[in-house]
Amino acid sequence: MSITPASTTSRPARGWRGGIDRAGVLLSGLCLIHCLAGLVLVTFLGLGGGTLLAPQWHEVGLALALVIGTIGLGLGLLRHRDAGNLALGATGLALMGLALRAGHGLNEALLTMAGVSLVAVAHIRNLRRGH
Repeated sequence: MSITPASTTSRPARGWRGGIDRAGVLLSGLCLIHCLAGLVLVTFLGLGGGTLLAPQWHEVGLALALVIGTIGLGLGLLRHRDAGNLALGATGLALMGLALRAGHGLNEALLTMAGVSLVAVAHIRNLRRGH
């Protein structure tokens, strides 16, 4: 039986740093659900377009994602020295920003879903590295 030093094991992040990454994953998931629900309800049922597709949702969501992403992924960069993970999250945030410029429709939804997926993966990578 071998004993591995605690410093080399992969532990989930705890404390406020891990909380930021968990919040980033949660926010990404909620955004993804919002996009999918919006597409289904508006496209197939013709319901909720004014409420679900209001620009304020997207602007507030992007602002929250930028704050949480900057803090969580920035701390991950300082801790792990992995610029690739920061680039992954930044690419996701950029796609989300592009989605705001795309106007309502399938392009906006696809850009947003791709962006939030990349951001979520970057936060999950931080969590797995014991951020």
